[in-house]
Amino acid sequence: MRILLTGANGYVGRRLLPELLANGHEVICCVRDKNRLGIDEETLKLIHIWEVDFLLEPNLDNLPQNIDVAYYLIHSMTSSTTAFDEMESKTAENFNTYMLHMRPHQVIYLSGIVNDKHLSKHLQSRKNVEDILYQGDYKLTVLRAGIIVGSGSSSFEIIRDLCEKLPFMITPKWVLTKTQPIAIRNVIQYLIGVLFHDECYNKSFDIAGPDVLSYKQMLQLYAKTRGFKNWIVTVPVMTPKLSSYWLYFVTSTSYKLAMNLVDSMKIEVIAKANNLQELLNIHSISYVEAIELAFLKIEQNLVISSWKDSLVSGRFRKNLTEFIQIPKYGCLTDHQTIPVKNLEKTLDNIWSIGGSKGWYYGNWMWKIRGFLDKLVGGVGLRRGRTHPTHIDNGDVLDFWRVLLADREKKRLLLFAEMRLPGEAWLEFRIDEENILHQIATFRPKGWLGRLYWYTLIPFHFFIFGGMIRNIAKTSEK
Repeated sequence: MRILLTGANGYVGRRLLPELLANGHEVICCVRDKNRLGIDEETLKLIHIWEVDFLLEPNLDNLPQNIDVAYYLIHSMTSSTTAFDEMESKTAENFNTYMLHMRPHQVIYLSGIVNDKHLSKHLQSRKNVEDILYQGDYKLTVLRAGIIVGSGSSSFEIIRDLCEKLPFMITPKWVLTKTQPIAIRNVIQYLIGVLFHDECYNKSFDIAGPDVLSYKQMLQLYAKTRGFKNWIVTVPVMTPKLSSYWLYFVTSTSYKLAMNLVDSMKIEVIAKANNLQELLNIHSISYVEAIELAFLKIEQNLVISSWKDSLVSGRFRKNLTEFIQIPKYGCLTDHQTIPVKNLEKTLDNIWSIGGSKGWYYGNWMWKIRGFLDKLVGGVGLRRGRTHPTHIDNGDVLDFWRVLLADREKKRLLLFAEMRLPGEAWLEFRIDEENILHQIATFRPKGWLGRLYWYTLIPFHFFIFGGMIRNIAKTSEK
């Protein structure tokens, strides 16, 4: 079967792709930037890539042909706190325009449960998209999911951050709201199961796990499953804005996502009964089992995708290719070099930088910089990295975005997503003479940018010098 997969580099799309390929389907992956699809070379040989931005006016040239099924896995909740609903509606309308010319037999849309009488802006937007897709000239199947629990999912990572960092929590009253979480493994099973299933055409189904829990119970069960206790005190007065700041500073979530999540957490998300689970013969995974499965992946370094690697987790919005060419004029640089005695170990060290490994020198200073970035609305250091040693183009490394990770050419190029009065690049490159080059480039915006750079020169002397020496020194062991 020939399948169009939108949101192919998103959290769910990255999980769904290998399952579709394993089932023998031909897959066309839709991405805005093919340079950040982030999959291995062997998988790239098995797929087709279609660069398309569904927010832009449809371009009907060179459309993929003979599409049997299209998956609609697009959302804009983390792109804006105000206009994401308009963006989602526009995206769905443009998608319908494309489908009118591509004529798939079925479209499968992953939405959210929308059964409460008073929906949040996010959930109302999901419902609006569903209504738009029902106007398309195809058979539509809508899967309305509860909170998705799995390694790398935004909900799971937020719960993990809160429980691991705060043994005692003072929480807003929305933690008492009931919800019905679902394991990512079940979500993928449903997405595969309804494929070309005529009993699922032009129908909407709620999908959820077996447990109806409050957010407080979810936090407590997480702690119990992980073998520790937490204490949670609920207070009646905590404004949505204050709640959003609380999530933003404690967890790795962006402020935009925190705002939209808080708005939705006041709404009960409980599934209506249907026969889909029996129809597809799916075993429903409990919340505790979903946590255990997530940590099996985490402990084995098998996390396929993380919401934090999405572009919307930071400030990056443009294609990676626009920044790969480092500017030469009007820039300030710090260029360090050192001979490399063990090439492979040096590359191992470069490819392990950031996250729990740190930055090889002055980690406490990096943490202070991350904290200051959070204070002014930046991403901070809490995003970490998805895998301890593997890097793909587009991945997150703390408050950096990977522009280029080419181990064969011995080059790693990062772009800063922290808040700066300018633009910053950090490059690691080993030349043919086995000399490691570490180049920090800063393009200032006005006098404030130059003041920022020159103020930090003493710190750069220690941090950048110490970093390259330790990368090389460690490699010699």
